[in-house]
Amino acid sequence: MLALRGTIRPQSISKLRDYAIQTSTPFSSPYVVLVMLSPFTTPDADAVLRTSDDVELRVHRRILSEASPFFRDLFTLPQGDSADSATAPTVDIAENAEVMETLLKLIYPGMEPVVNTLDELSVLLAAAMKYDMIRATEILRRFLVSSRFVEKEPTRVYAIACRHDLEHEAQLVSSHTLRVNIIDCPLSEDLKYITAWSYHRLLDLHRRRSAAAEDVLESSITDTDDVKCEQCSAGHHGALCPPRWWTDFSRRAKEELRVRSTTDVIFSMAFLAQSANTGCQRCAGSIFESYAFLEKLKRRIDDLPSTI
Repeated sequence: MLALRGTIRPQSISKLRDYAIQTSTPFSSPYVVLVMLSPFTTPDADAVLRTSDDVELRVHRRILSEASPFFRDLFTLPQGDSADSATAPTVDIAENAEVMETLLKLIYPGMEPVVNTLDELSVLLAAAMKYDMIRATEILRRFLVSSRFVEKEPTRVYAIACRHDLEHEAQLVSSHTLRVNIIDCPLSEDLKYITAWSYHRLLDLHRRRSAAAEDVLESSITDTDDVKCEQCSAGHHGALCPPRWWTDFSRRAKEELRVRSTTDVIFSMAFLAQSANTGCQRCAGSIFESYAFLEKLKRRIDDLPSTI
């Protein structure tokens, strides 16, 4: 079965039939050609958008005018010659059919397009803002900061937000970048279009957050009773000192926080378990007994400023 998606104009149907004949695949054979027509071929449309790949999308001026001040003003201007200029003026646009169809589905009632990648979203967002499509822009802004994007590629989402001057989204996603090493993040095309100031803001957030988290660790033990081990906390002349596991944990935690200034890694069971292997047999039990202290320490770091 041969399935074709996209916009198929009436004149393309005959070409498709010719192709089937040339390839010995007549429509009456077991091989069926499925043509998924664009929803923007309705005969009652009163305007035509001609895309960069020469696809004509038949649309309704009233819907476009309500969704976009750009098109509302455009339709008030005298229209040039077209095949049926009295009822369906033709407007040439720079976007291709795939982008424009998805954008139209965002403003037409009853249509819910799916945006699967940041590549698609970035292009759609640029087009929606270009044509001043307020509702479409709001929907795409929500898509941009959805969990499926910010959890996987937070730095790229930040770049897209900055590229389009979306300050709220940039602030929101900046906290998610704290979970990654932004220096080692793969380069993306979107980074080409943000300013040095925007990128420096993100670097500065990571630097300030890391320094603040290290200060919290340094000042966390105000009393030797906060963290102690029955075996290795005893020092000289009866004075108590922090247990070995804390010394090891604090050192490694600082190293991790300089790269990713969140508590996701340093308070994980795997990270804490490594500090139990310091040569003291009772340090593992001390870590377990320090659960309340560690929870309080985690909350203090989590409460640090986390956005640009």
